[in-house]
Amino acid sequence: MRDPSASAQPLHVTASPHSMPRAIALMVASTLTFGLMAICIRLAAATTHPFEITFFRNLFGLVFALPLLLRPGLALLRTDRFGFYVLRSMTGLGAMLTSVWALVHLPLTQAVAISYSVPLFVTIAAVLVLGEVVRARRWTAVVVGFVGVLVILRPQAGALPPAALVALLSAALSASSYISVKYLTRTEPADAVVVYMALLMTPVSLVPAVPVWNWPDATAWLWLVLTGLCGTVAQVCMTRAYRLGDVSALIPLNFVQLPFVAVLAWWLFGEHIDATTVFGAAIIVGANIYIARREARLGRRRVTDPRAGGDAAR
Repeated sequence: MRDPSASAQPLHVTASPHSMPRAIALMVASTLTFGLMAICIRLAAATTHPFEITFFRNLFGLVFALPLLLRPGLALLRTDRFGFYVLRSMTGLGAMLTSVWALVHLPLTQAVAISYSVPLFVTIAAVLVLGEVVRARRWTAVVVGFVGVLVILRPQAGALPPAALVALLSAALSASSYISVKYLTRTEPADAVVVYMALLMTPVSLVPAVPVWNWPDATAWLWLVLTGLCGTVAQVCMTRAYRLGDVSALIPLNFVQLPFVAVLAWWLFGEHIDATTVFGAAIIVGANIYIARREARLGRRRVTDPRAGGDAAR
């Protein structure tokens, strides 16, 4: 699972051999911490509505994000793109609400596996929103990735379970959110994006939570605080990992999350992972790996030969 409020992945980062071990360690830490966040959400859901969990995820995420202002101060928040921040916060909130709902109402391993489809939606959104050129090879990888989604969901009589549709909607909204972050980070500091999202999403996420409000008990407070902490720590680790290492080498590490969550879901909730879910997730991750490596290869080609931009997108 990825937090929908997380920063978008760079298409290509040129990493030095010395920085890759640290990047790998950070990426594994991010992946496992996102997995822990999913577990905390499920534990909190025993007594707390998903919409409330979303609000507290943002509230405590804001608390743990505020230290990012210690060094630069409020100067970090100076911007002339506030409208884009608002747009990004709205798509991010929709993605987070649907993501938490899916984690509560689907088997955890299935929800995590479906979340791997986010990069597939990002590829589609990049074409529709950013006008990027994607040709046959990457379109084929996208189609193969969605076949993996169907393998996981095993639709009967052409119909998908409502919770599964919510999970797919979350992936699509997350992709839209990532695209807006990609646009913002062309001119805005990454830390500003993180802080602004927490500042904007926290009060707005209170609106859907109010009608279902029920004060958490002591145990639920623990899981809610840990949800916010895990989300912020995972974002920081992921951002640092992508800054230090090649995204094409780091994306396969996302798959580490599935067995990690599967073991915890079996131990805590008696859930069992089936071979079909693993097989479908492997298909999706394989498609993501191909797309990431293809984008990295094209990025290097454009750097060495700018004239290759048109044909390079094949």
